[in-house]
Amino acid sequence: MSWIPELAGGEAPPKYVDTSSDKVPDPVIPNRMVSNKSANQPFLAYKEYRAKQDTLHAAWLEKKKARDEKIAKGEKVEPLEPDPTAPEEVTLKGLFKFIVISLICIALAGKFFAGSYTWDYQSKWLRLKTYWPTNQRLFSERALADFNGENGKPLYLAIDGDVYDVSKGKAYQPGGSYHHFVGIDAARAFGTGCFQTHRTHDTRGMSESELRGLTHWKQFYVEHKDYVKVGRVNHPPIDPASPIPEHCDPKKAKAAKEAEEKLSKTDHQEL
Repeated sequence: MSWIPELAGGEAPPKYVDTSSDKVPDPVIPNRMVSNKSANQPFLAYKEYRAKQDTLHAAWLEKKKARDEKIAKGEKVEPLEPDPTAPEEVTLKGLFKFIVISLICIALAGKFFAGSYTWDYQSKWLRLKTYWPTNQRLFSERALADFNGENGKPLYLAIDGDVYDVSKGKAYQPGGSYHHFVGIDAARAFGTGCFQTHRTHDTRGMSESELRGLTHWKQFYVEHKDYVKVGRVNHPPIDPASPIPEHCDPKKAKAAKEAEEKLSKTDHQEL
């Protein structure tokens, strides 16, 4: 920093003298020459660009003026061409085109660097079947029971009426820990955890926490990358006079009921 000695009372540094022979007129200050060195090129190029833009705009204004004069005289005129220097507005079409091109570039880059158009990201939302479920059908309970993996058939399970193909899940294969869910709608078991006694779609009498658990599992199958919805199951109506399935753990059921009654009482007092 050559100015520090000067501040301390020393001699001032020698003034810079441009000895370059390659000079061009300064586009801002008249009668001044500046070096044509590479550091000045962006500045010079921009000024040259602005000068061309100003010339084009002035020519367009002349055309517009002449056209307006003809209109004032009642003469027929051709449509005025757009101002070549006016900034272009981003339209929905232009924005959509930009997004599409960006997605294509990202996909090609993924194929080049990672060997996958999706950068090895796996999700059911990247599959066409998620948006175009052409193979969905309505199942009866008896028809659903046939899709248990036997005789080469896929593995289907239902949860609260929605049927999913879970053939890719190892736990659902014969002998797997979740094979007992295959071929039926065990919505109640998903909420209560009674996998052996609540293999039914009957959700009557379930607590709020159990219903939240069922909702969680429904969302799990909706978002899972390997499980695809294949239809709905048509259940016969439940007789309201029929007994509600008993909980497999009475103590747990009693505790849940007491907790909900306590919460309900607290909410009532607050109101």
